[in-house]
Amino acid sequence: MAATLGRICGSKLLKSVPAFNLQQANGLSTAKTWTNGQKKLVATIGALTGGVGALIYALEQSVEASGTEVHPPKMPWSHSGLISALDHSSVRRGYEVYKQVCSACHSMKYIAYRNLVGVTHTEAEAKAEAEGIMVRDGPDDAGNYYDRPGKLSDYFPSPYPNEEAARAANNGAYPPDLSYIVSARHGGEDYIFSLLTGYFDAPAGVVLREGQYFNPYFPGGAISMAQVLYNEVIEYQDGTPATQSQLAKDVATFLKWTSEPEHDVRKQMIIKVVGIMTFLAAITYYIKRHKWSAMKSRKIFFVPKKD
Repeated sequence: MAATLGRICGSKLLKSVPAFNLQQANGLSTAKTWTNGQKKLVATIGALTGGVGALIYALEQSVEASGTEVHPPKMPWSHSGLISALDHSSVRRGYEVYKQVCSACHSMKYIAYRNLVGVTHTEAEAKAEAEGIMVRDGPDDAGNYYDRPGKLSDYFPSPYPNEEAARAANNGAYPPDLSYIVSARHGGEDYIFSLLTGYFDAPAGVVLREGQYFNPYFPGGAISMAQVLYNEVIEYQDGTPATQSQLAKDVATFLKWTSEPEHDVRKQMIIKVVGIMTFLAAITYYIKRHKWSAMKSRKIFFVPKKD
């Protein structure tokens, strides 16, 4: 045993490596090589970045906590889960609400009738819906414009020819386009539902101008849109009781779909990605164990040379 240790020490296998001293460690740092101008530049960039971030945060908080409106409560939507799809029956009913109630004032210029196919309607039903409108088209061979029945490629018609006509018909207020309204409003479909069902008599001290109505969920409380949803204001084709809350829930779900037409596809992709990644992780772990098992389980012996 003593002879073996002597040979190991003689071959310098156990020779220790001297540790870095403080001067060598300082020599590895690059901060010492920075000039005063570079240090000031980095400090200035850091201060500006922090200041801009603080300003954005403060502005966002000031807008959200303005105190002029009531924040909508969180609703238990059936599509709010990680892999939960939209209720397509509700989306179809919501289209009926939009068509019979909302389309009188609000446009939806980014949604075409072909988008309904496979979501709320069959192709034949979507064609029938499109043919129910007249579209200005042309010019023809004689250079004249003409009206024709709608096609699947046509977009939902606007109730007004231009913005000025829309404002004139609504006491100066411009009804917003509803194509992406859920994504454009803080609270999403919760805000839409609360707004449509949140009309009340103005409390004492709140003065409304002519043509305004009180809704605590609208910023400022004074809204130019009158209450449009009442019990049995329309009749659903599938026989669902058309209560006010049911109407608001269905049209909010429909507007959620128009704002995110890829909603269901995105959640299907989540399921596929999780499944594939789980399979690949298992295969990777198995291959790693298979390839490295011989290396990690081997036993190394030191056999000294014989004199």
